[in-house]
Amino acid sequence: MKYRREREIMANYSRKHRLEEASHDEAMRIARGTQTPGQTKEQTRLIAKGIQKGIEQYRKQHNARDRELEKRRKKSGQQSTSTATGETEIQVREVYRQHWLPWVLLIFSWLAMAACWLLYM
Repeated sequence: MKYRREREIMANYSRKHRLEEASHDEAMRIARGTQTPGQTKEQTRLIAKGIQKGIEQYRKQHNARDRELEKRRKKSGQQSTSTATGETEIQVREVYRQHWLPWVLLIFSWLAMAACWLLYM
């Protein structure tokens, strides 16, 4: 029993370690791609570290959202089976809203490009 538990812990560790290595490699690739002339290796490493933290935080949030959706799906599945036994049905309606910031930035960038084009033409 103890050996089995140790194997499970090691399997989880190695999976987590592989994910961290993958995010580290991806972060270094992005940091090197955005590297400016005269930037030191230490600065690039720090930028990559920040990018890696951002990637890991995004993955955690994405996994939490997936778990929440799975819970809702299972709950709605249980509710539909309970309606067969005579209980009232409750419908769960999910509404997805987009944030306004990307649209504002898109419009602003197009206006800035148009202004530059008009000024230099």
